[in-house]
Amino acid sequence: MLRLLTIEFHKLKHNTASKVLSIIYFGLLISIALIAAIKFDIGPIKFHLAEMGIFNFPYIWHFNTYIAAILKFFLLLVIVSMMANEYSYKTLKQNLIDGLSKKEFILSKFYTVIVFALISTIFVFFVSLILGLVYSDYSEFSIIFSDLIYLVAFFIKLVCFFSMGLFFGILVKRSAFAVGAMIVWLIVENMFKGYLFWTFKNESNTSESVDSIMQFLPFEAMTNLIKEPFSRLGAVKSLANQIGENFMKNYEVETTSILIVSIWTFIFIYLSYALLKKRDL
Repeated sequence: MLRLLTIEFHKLKHNTASKVLSIIYFGLLISIALIAAIKFDIGPIKFHLAEMGIFNFPYIWHFNTYIAAILKFFLLLVIVSMMANEYSYKTLKQNLIDGLSKKEFILSKFYTVIVFALISTIFVFFVSLILGLVYSDYSEFSIIFSDLIYLVAFFIKLVCFFSMGLFFGILVKRSAFAVGAMIVWLIVENMFKGYLFWTFKNESNTSESVDSIMQFLPFEAMTNLIKEPFSRLGAVKSLANQIGENFMKNYEVETTSILIVSIWTFIFIYLSYALLKKRDL
């Protein structure tokens, strides 16, 4: 494993674009802290995000992993360009000539995906911990380290997303086309979701029927891992109650979603290997 990772990071070390994108990604993760600086007063209305509880433990684990997951696109570009460069610079063929098997080649990419996801998760953990210790109203040890399951979900989500990018990178051999293919997949999923809503429009539990089918598709499954945290805020719930709305939503990280996303990760890595094995390089 260490040998394969050494090969991959040696390639990345000499790739300027990958280094720039990685720096931008981790820089943006740090910039989550800037949310605390959003503060303005309009007459009697005082708006300070940090005081609304977004950095309270354990809510911060949910909020920060959700926001950080939006930024994963930058690391996706590193993954797909990493694969595209193998074809452009013919390093894939050279690696195979030098004795690296196709299975080892795919494993080297997958290990790199895991390392990127793990570093991102650890990074978000420390950023969230520091912000929470500064701004949270709660300092009890049991509260601080509860709900860490969101970090696990974040890690699993990144691994699946990057594995999907790896598969499309191998499939189309060009980073721009790989990202485009993923966007097309996302559009198709949403069109299918719209079709399901139209199909079940006459049922009393339309949303539940649609969700029961959509949960098995990759993008929807990844979305279900970390649900939006905004309606969970006390201030938002109070405002909703004042206008007669009542949020009844499950914000937990569900075992089913973890299982489905893990299966899709396996499928993407297996298909990547099968595709590479079949190809005449």
